[in-house]
Amino acid sequence: MIKVESFELDHKKVLAPYVRKAGVLKGEKGDLVTKFDLRFVQPNKEMLEDEGIHTLEHFLATFMREKINGLIDISPMGCRTGFYMVTFGEVEVDKVIEAINYSLDKITKQTEIPAANETQCGSAKLHSLELAKEYSRRILEEGMKSKFYRD
Repeated sequence: MIKVESFELDHKKVLAPYVRKAGVLKGEKGDLVTKFDLRFVQPNKEMLEDEGIHTLEHFLATFMREKINGLIDISPMGCRTGFYMVTFGEVEVDKVIEAINYSLDKITKQTEIPAANETQCGSAKLHSLELAKEYSRRILEEGMKSKFYRD
């Protein structure tokens, strides 16, 4: 069976919230693609609610691109503990943390969810501005770290 990088991570030893560079791949034409694990809550202890993670996704898709050139995608993890982010080039963890803090701070000040309508979103009713703000405030207070394993 093929090894999946995220399945090799010991989820019992990580300490959220954190940003982890999960890997850098080099394409056939030499392009670099970097994958990040953006963990917002503690695995197997907490989950982000559907409405909150969906709304965070909409905001992060917008605000993270203001700070990170070459952002390909940012998508919720199936386990609902955070997001995967993929970029062109090799981006450093500190730059990602800076972009997340910028984005979360902006989220706390928003009054409207971007693209939360039936034309632009496949689940337009599955949103919560209040949950997204609550999660943002909490992560800003706890502090996003680059160190992800417990001592």
